[in-house]
Amino acid sequence: MTSKTGTILDKIIEQTTIDLDKRRGTTPLADLEVQVRDLPEAASFESLLRAGNPGLIAEFKRASPSKGLIAGDLDPVDVTRDYFSAGAAAASVLTDEPFFQGSLADMQRVSWLARTFEPQRAVLRKDFLVDPYQIAEARAYGADVILLIVAVLKGEALREMLDAARQYGVEALVEIHDEDELAEALEAGAQVIGINNRDLKTFEVDLATTERLAPRIPAEKTIVAESGIFTHEDVARLQNAGAHAILVGESLMRSADRQASVRELLGQT
Repeated sequence: MTSKTGTILDKIIEQTTIDLDKRRGTTPLADLEVQVRDLPEAASFESLLRAGNPGLIAEFKRASPSKGLIAGDLDPVDVTRDYFSAGAAAASVLTDEPFFQGSLADMQRVSWLARTFEPQRAVLRKDFLVDPYQIAEARAYGADVILLIVAVLKGEALREMLDAARQYGVEALVEIHDEDELAEALEAGAQVIGINNRDLKTFEVDLATTERLAPRIPAEKTIVAESGIFTHEDVARLQNAGAHAILVGESLMRSADRQASVRELLGQT
C-alpha cells in the first residue's frame, strides 16, 4: 500500500511523531514516571506465552488502514473478558488513534481487567513506538509489554528502546519481517520475537514468512507468529514451523462468538 508521498507506514510514523510531541507537552515524562512507580510489578508476558500450547495474544482492534472499520462500537473490556475466559494468555490493545481508532484509555481499562483476572494475564501496547517516552507512557497506563517494530527503529534505536523497556519494567515483543530485521533483533538482544506475516509496505499476508524465518531463531528465544491467522489449521502450521505463540486480531474481532473462536484456534473444540 503505497502512494506518491510514501507508504502507509511512513504516514503512520509521521503522524505518531506529531501526536507524541503534543502529549509530551501536556504530560511531562516525570509525571508518567511517578505513575509507574505506584504500579504493581508487570505480569510475566513470556512465561504466560510459554505456558500455552500455543500461547495466544488476542487483540482488541477497532480498525486498520488495510481493512477499515472492523468493530468500532465494541467495548474493550467486554471483548478481552471473552478472550481471557476462553484461554488467551494476553491481550494486545491498539492505542494508535488516527489509523486504528484506538486509545491509551482502552488499554488502561483492559489492564485493570487483566490484573484482576485469575490467573493474571498480560497486556501488550500495540502501537508504533519511536521514543522512550512512549514506553513510560505504556507502563503508566498499565501495559506489561510493548511492541517494538524493527522496520521503524533504525540503528541504535532498537537497543535504546529495549534498554528503556527494562528501565520501566516491561517486556518487549520485537517484530520482524525478514532476515535482515531478524539479524538486527538478535544483535540488539531481543528475547521475544514476533514474525509478522504481513508486509508493512504492501499489507499483503503470507504465513510462509514464519516458516522461512522461525528456523533461523535460536531455541532459547520465544517466537510469536503474527497476522493472517484464522483457523486452527493455520495455528498448527505455524507451530510446526517453530512458533510458541500467536497473535490474532481481525478474525476474533469479527467473530459472533469470541470465546468459541478462541477455543477453536487453540484446538479445544
